[in-house]
Amino acid sequence: MITEPDPMQRGKKLVVQMVETFQAGVKPTFVETLDAVEVAKTSGMPLAPVMIYGDDVTHVLTEEGIAYLYRAESLEERRAMVAAVAGITDIGLGVDAKRVAALRQSGKVVYPEDLGIRRSDATRSLLAAGSVAELVEWSDGLYNPPAKFRSW
Repeated sequence: MITEPDPMQRGKKLVVQMVETFQAGVKPTFVETLDAVEVAKTSGMPLAPVMIYGDDVTHVLTEEGIAYLYRAESLEERRAMVAAVAGITDIGLGVDAKRVAALRQSGKVVYPEDLGIRRSDATRSLLAAGSVAELVEWSDGLYNPPAKFRSW
């Protein structure tokens, strides 16, 4: 992903975190501190055992909307963008409505209605490809999957 019009600008990997705002058992996905931090402390690990570090994530996609994190201009704005799509979790309830409106106005956060999608019409068929071939089609051929994922 290139974020500047400079021809010498280096690209960045696209890292999309897709999550539901709540996990099984009504456990919020968005929390102030990951359980992995405590695991690292108690086991003497130098780093928390996480698969993806937050600063590597370019987009967060939830049932509430999409936060384009790569566009954040500060850590504080990044946190507000995550909160804007965190739903009715403690994190989501802590964001100011005016701030969310400003983030939506700037296009840094989008909700389904911003994309012309009525929430009542949203189904899995609108949100997910049915096959790898559909992913290739939707990307206009930009996605070239490994042979083992091709069925055509």
